[in-house]
Amino acid sequence: MKHIILSFVVTLLLITSCHTSKQSQRASSNNNYGSFSIKRGTNIAHWLSQSNRRGNDRSAFFTERDIAFIKGAGFDHIRLPVDEEQLWDSTGKRYDDAFELLGNCLNWANSAGLRVVLDLHILRSHHFNAAEKPLWTQPAAQDKFIQLWKDLASAVRKWPNGMLAYEFMNEPVADDPEQWNRLLARVADSIRSWEPARTLVIGSNRWQSANTFDQLRIPPNDKNIMLSFHFYEPFHLTHYKASWTYLKDFDGQVQYPGQVVVNGKSDLEKKVYNVDTLMKMMAKPIHLADSLKLPLYCGEFGIIDGSPRDSKIRWYNDLVTIFEKYNIAYANWNYKAGSFGIVDAHMKPDTTMVNILTGKK
Repeated sequence: MKHIILSFVVTLLLITSCHTSKQSQRASSNNNYGSFSIKRGTNIAHWLSQSNRRGNDRSAFFTERDIAFIKGAGFDHIRLPVDEEQLWDSTGKRYDDAFELLGNCLNWANSAGLRVVLDLHILRSHHFNAAEKPLWTQPAAQDKFIQLWKDLASAVRKWPNGMLAYEFMNEPVADDPEQWNRLLARVADSIRSWEPARTLVIGSNRWQSANTFDQLRIPPNDKNIMLSFHFYEPFHLTHYKASWTYLKDFDGQVQYPGQVVVNGKSDLEKKVYNVDTLMKMMAKPIHLADSLKLPLYCGEFGIIDGSPRDSKIRWYNDLVTIFEKYNIAYANWNYKAGSFGIVDAHMKPDTTMVNILTGKK
């Protein structure tokens, strides 16, 4: 009888060990990632960020099937926006179902060999388009911001440094750029105490605009940093009649290249855009990245549905040409949500856009 019991215990231990080993292997990678290096990606918007979906609707919106499509199309990474209100309640307690979805996504990406930029997109204390942003005026809000990242990092730090990067804040909008410089230094220093070698993705003040990169101060002597800017110029084209902008009632005709608004009246509407002007608008981030010998990333760019199709295609072609010329990694906004997606709700792709973004144009 003792032999039977002993045999049963040994068998149980072996099964448990095997299960634990498989769980561990999911967090380690069969892919030899090396350093965190990316080229072409897409944003998984309106899933764990800027969305009212919950329960089955949320879990069904983005699945392993989407990861397989993204990988098969020729992208090498995703940028994954997540919001504080999706992951934690107001006291900082985790929503387990949201963290499970996040873990699933990282598992799927890892299995597919896709890298991930994890982007804390919106805080309760900071929305990039909100009039009031307590993050800049309340020390307790800054302390909570760091605590949220400490908790988030504890949940995802098992993933290899070569597979996962942290973008600890999306589109900071401070009245004074030094407010952002001081906060980013503090957050970066905190994360470095937990993860000294994790790649940190850092952008400039005021919506990560290329124009404000000369005001950005990067922590010195840290080579595990990737600089990031967003690009939505010309705004009349990229946000044509966007309901949440000052263009919601705009009824003019737009085009690219050339004078952005046909028969435009204001100086802004008369401005001429082409591949050379777009390139010049990116000069500040290109210069900073080159001077610091750091990689550069355009983490968001895109054109809303409804803009002229031919202009949209020419604009995307020109941006990708610039990115390739200056070795700028990029992720379009976005994959399949809202009015910027490159696939529809049924995963039917806009083949022309996908081909441009994945270098098959």
